[in-house]
Amino acid sequence: MVQSVLGSLTLGYRLLWNPARKLAGVQLLVDGDGQTHVDAPHLLRTIREMWSASSPPLLLTPATPALLADLLEHAPAGSPSIEVDGAWLADAALLARAQAAHRRGLRLVWRGLLDALPEPAVARLFGMSVLQLSSRDAMQALQVAAQRGRSGAQPPPASPLIAGQVYDGVASRALLSHCLDDVGAMAVAGWPVEDVLHSLRYQPLQPSHETVLKLLKAIDEDQGIEALESVMGEDALLAYRFMTFTNSASLGLRTGVDTPRRGLVMMGYGALAQWLGELLPHASTEPDMRPVRDTTVLRARLAERLMDAGVSHDLRREVYLSGLFSRLDELLHEPIGTIMRRLPLSERIYNAVVLRSGAYAPCLEVAKALEGGDAALVRRLCEDHEMGAEHVNRSLLRMLAEVQIQRPPRAA
Repeated sequence: MVQSVLGSLTLGYRLLWNPARKLAGVQLLVDGDGQTHVDAPHLLRTIREMWSASSPPLLLTPATPALLADLLEHAPAGSPSIEVDGAWLADAALLARAQAAHRRGLRLVWRGLLDALPEPAVARLFGMSVLQLSSRDAMQALQVAAQRGRSGAQPPPASPLIAGQVYDGVASRALLSHCLDDVGAMAVAGWPVEDVLHSLRYQPLQPSHETVLKLLKAIDEDQGIEALESVMGEDALLAYRFMTFTNSASLGLRTGVDTPRRGLVMMGYGALAQWLGELLPHASTEPDMRPVRDTTVLRARLAERLMDAGVSHDLRREVYLSGLFSRLDELLHEPIGTIMRRLPLSERIYNAVVLRSGAYAPCLEVAKALEGGDAALVRRLCEDHEMGAEHVNRSLLRMLAEVQIQRPPRAA
């Protein structure tokens, strides 16, 4: 039996966010297992078979020069964009492969420090760059951003950042805003969740205005329980507030509501619409929270996919809820155990989220690890939990392929 290429890889991913705070693409981090040669053509075919026209654009980021060389040699035009570490181009053979790939029409993306941009002869091989900021450049950019925020007659100095590029390692909300709003960056790789939430710590976070409206629209169109459950599952705070409300004494339900679905069935459309209507004026319109919500949803979807195929639909809902609620401590600024004890959730969900034990914990741990691209950590967790690399990687690719993004309309 021929082993799939996905069994010899360790994958990870990061999301690319555009100035509208919407998903612009996915950076797929590709590492070998250190023992088996990676079949690059097979990997590219596998991705092509899974991806659709509505799937997000991919940026392949190989972890080693050898893997990059194979991708450059075998990827045909029309393949996903391939990131090239600028430091590796000191190898003349690798540079020659990049030049040949460029002539074939392959989309190449240069990666490196903003203060060490390539020479023009090399730069012309690349349509875009993923730029990392030195501490000096980051500090200068923040100073420019601060001066732009002050009123005064003197124009602010020019930013060191370059428009139309992707920026990596943006760790603060202020720098994030400067990249996307002032400079006109194409996107940022990853999202500074910790700093965004820290900057909003003095205001109680509320469910998304967009999601509340979407749920009200689904009710108005008389969509089924499955559809309502799906929309509610797009916002961890909305699902949490709903379950808190349905389990409150004021509602007077006789039994505890242990899932959003059960609450939807017991509450009814009229009462749900009234509750959402009261929630709507206070709902959040903060754009920087959208990537926080969306990354949490993708974590939940991935954890659900990582469960064994034979698990029932009800248990899969529980796994999804484990992933969805796994960030509530960061959102509510309370210990996760305190939050979870307020709800009559199943012991399996509590164990996974709070104690990091039980049947769902491996899926949740691996799903979190795949977000960061730490290949050694992913391999260790997969080994500890006896999860095969092929199953994990296929689950990740299927989850990402199903993400739908809004693409700009083509010019006539």
